[in-house]
Amino acid sequence: MNIVVLGPPGVGKGTYAKRLSEILKIPHISTGDMLREEIKKGSELGRKVKGYVERGELVPDEIMIEVIKERISQRDCEKGFILDGFPRTLKQAQALDSITKIDIALNFLAPKEVIIERLSGRRICKRCGAIYHIKNMPPKRPGVCDICGGPLYQREDDKPEVIERRLEVYKNTMKPVEDYYRDKGILITIDASAGVEEVVKSCLKVLKEKGLLSD
Repeated sequence: MNIVVLGPPGVGKGTYAKRLSEILKIPHISTGDMLREEIKKGSELGRKVKGYVERGELVPDEIMIEVIKERISQRDCEKGFILDGFPRTLKQAQALDSITKIDIALNFLAPKEVIIERLSGRRICKRCGAIYHIKNMPPKRPGVCDICGGPLYQREDDKPEVIERRLEVYKNTMKPVEDYYRDKGILITIDASAGVEEVVKSCLKVLKEKGLLSD
């Protein structure tokens, strides 16, 4: 089962994709995580994309298409995958169809105010990568990771002014992608303003209704 998850930054699609990955036993492929890891390693790819990521801009199609093509060719994707963060443009969606067949596109939506609050309050441990939220899931000690004691920081692209730009970029670029999957009859809108488990249940219900998942 090959799944694409869509939705604006901060809507929670990564969280939902991870839960679905655990349940369906297929890999969750987050392009954002992949790119940040390459930046951290200082690889050739990391150096190419660093500026785009920090400015909240899209990485060029040609780079992303090659990254995804290589990733989904690996053995752990033989039974399917969940793509998170790709495609982000119509060209990417069309290129993906030339590489493999996508069974369903889950489009997660939530109010803009909810998204900004979720992202601007996020804090990440510099040492182990654990994620917190200053309101919804705060650490026991402000600015300190509960797990390893490392310092917490706010990603540059989680600052309010960058979030606004990211949401605008997303809105402008993703409509053609949504229309593309809608025309193919595989775009399903999911209300992402509910709790995580409720959202995941909605996704599983849709997969069963579409005949992609047996009881």
